[in-house]
Amino acid sequence: MRALREAIRSGRLAPDTRLPPYRTLANDLAIARNTVAGAYAELVEEGWLTARQGSGTRVARRATPLDPGQSRGPARPTRHRVTHDLMPTSPDAAAFPRADWAASARRALAAAPNDAFGVGDSRGRRELRHALTEYLARARGVRTDPDRIIICAGYAHALRLLCQVLQGPMAVESYGLAFHRSLIAGAGLDTVPLTVDAHGARTDELTATGADSVLLTPAHQFPTGGPLHPERRTAVIDWARATGGLLLEDDYDGEFRYDREPVGAVQGLDPDRVAYLGSTSKSLSPALRLGWMVLPGHLADRVAEAKGEREMWTGVVDQLTLADFINCGAYDRHLRRMRKIYRRRRDHLTATLAERAPHIAVTGIAAGLHAVLELPEGTEQAALRAARRQGLALEGLHPFRHPHSTLPPRDGLVIGYGTPPEHAFTAALDALCLALPDPPQDEHPEPTAPRRRPRRS
Repeated sequence: MRALREAIRSGRLAPDTRLPPYRTLANDLAIARNTVAGAYAELVEEGWLTARQGSGTRVARRATPLDPGQSRGPARPTRHRVTHDLMPTSPDAAAFPRADWAASARRALAAAPNDAFGVGDSRGRRELRHALTEYLARARGVRTDPDRIIICAGYAHALRLLCQVLQGPMAVESYGLAFHRSLIAGAGLDTVPLTVDAHGARTDELTATGADSVLLTPAHQFPTGGPLHPERRTAVIDWARATGGLLLEDDYDGEFRYDREPVGAVQGLDPDRVAYLGSTSKSLSPALRLGWMVLPGHLADRVAEAKGEREMWTGVVDQLTLADFINCGAYDRHLRRMRKIYRRRRDHLTATLAERAPHIAVTGIAAGLHAVLELPEGTEQAALRAARRQGLALEGLHPFRHPHSTLPPRDGLVIGYGTPPEHAFTAALDALCLALPDPPQDEHPEPTAPRRRPRRS
């Protein structure tokens, strides 16, 4: 209760913010429902909260934030405390399947051969490479064998290794992570932007770039959203075959598709011209540091050599655990459960915006864990400042734009709906709506006819 009072007093919970149902909060905090219900009831009696049938429990309008002049301590520099994390970077940490993962770890350790605890193979444990061969073929349409899979410590590690063996400039999407572009540049490779539109990257521009390789997010373009159009998928393979080029396929959240079955990987069209990159960062947790590369045969040995002996290896126990987690079906069950949760959050986001900010277009919602809110030109920075005042952590579109892109910059917000815990999601959306720009006003409204006074009888 003290934490809730302080959040209301400081303004972190704004008046009229809806609190999570006490059952949801009790489950998230692993405490008794009656404890939460009693705390809500006491705060209602004290005037901090209001409760109405059908409207839920909300912060009372009269519960105004503490005035800065009433501060008990010395003046401090103004800092924006993050209350709601809407960054498009991580899944819901509270949803990590701890019990199933622990069970897989116990089985994996019990069955592990003695050689698992020696130096081993730089490609990674064969148990995991076998499990991934079957899983990726079934779930993502990837064609490979265990000898062409290399386990790595996440996507960034995979990209670093590939850049060590590639030459020439690399084409990238005009909107993407600046961190990835910096990794490529750090390896001495230039990046050339491809225009991104509603159908993904303009692969017809590849020939003119003179690039030897191209990095794409075909299943769900990051960050603008949407899959690569089928004609552009085949076009990039045609380009790779004609030029001897290579497609680096970043399949960062390909399992999460909501309007239909997940789109299969481009790698299935030509395994000899595509390096397929995946990880557990979105499906399970970025803390696991588990990723994989499915490589053309002519690249597998060179990348394994670049990985080196005993350098940047992923822990054997985690590799064996993931292999069991996949083989026993727990990975599929977890993904099915999370698809339902994330789809529910996506629907909650779109419904809230349709009701409270209908002038804001929401795009990129068919898949993944984030959406883009399209903003009027020139309003992105103001919206970000307003978001910080509401305690929100989120991203604007501008930092994702390639500095050499010839397209005019777009204004928008990239909203991640995977990270907030269930009990805090409604409050995060309330804060988001308060940060959005108002609808544009008609500068020249139509004149209205003056009302006539009724005649006296």
